[in-house]
Amino acid sequence: MAFSLPELPYDTSALEPYLSAETFEYHYGKHHKTYIDTLNQMIEGTDQESAGLEEIIMDSEGKLFNQAAQTWNHTLYWNSMAPEGGGEPSGAAGDAVNAAFGSYAEFREEFKTAATGQFGSGWAWLTLDAGSLAISATSNADLPMKHGQTAVLTCDVWEHAYYIDYRNKRPDYVDTFLDHLINWKLVDDAL
Repeated sequence: MAFSLPELPYDTSALEPYLSAETFEYHYGKHHKTYIDTLNQMIEGTDQESAGLEEIIMDSEGKLFNQAAQTWNHTLYWNSMAPEGGGEPSGAAGDAVNAAFGSYAEFREEFKTAATGQFGSGWAWLTLDAGSLAISATSNADLPMKHGQTAVLTCDVWEHAYYIDYRNKRPDYVDTFLDHLINWKLVDDAL
């Protein structure tokens, strides 16, 4: 099965002024596409050519794992953001955040700490762990499914995710993700 670059759930300029179309040109159009192209090259003619993406992730290590996991991680990342997103959630997501963290303010602080505290490249995650929301961070291509958790949403903290728009100011990017981009409907749908 050849994998393809998924369509974005919005136009490349839909998240401006928070993330520019130029960022999408490089991050989505080049970085994400390269992970997919490399993954397809690596599985062509092998037993994994007919495997699903999650199966490849769970059954592989090294370069193949990195390409498959980054393909999956980026797809979730695009869906973790929405035009007019961000801020305090309501409904099921709001109830789950309050139950797990005590308040949105506590969630926000813990998520920002995970995202800004991730040394080097990686991801900050909101997961379902034993039925409750939890926050974690992983390095490089690592992802919650390798640790028995279900990822609900993610924030990419590799520099290529924010450098065009925020330069080296990861905390500003994470604030923007939380205040203006986070897609709470994705969390509602996962609960």
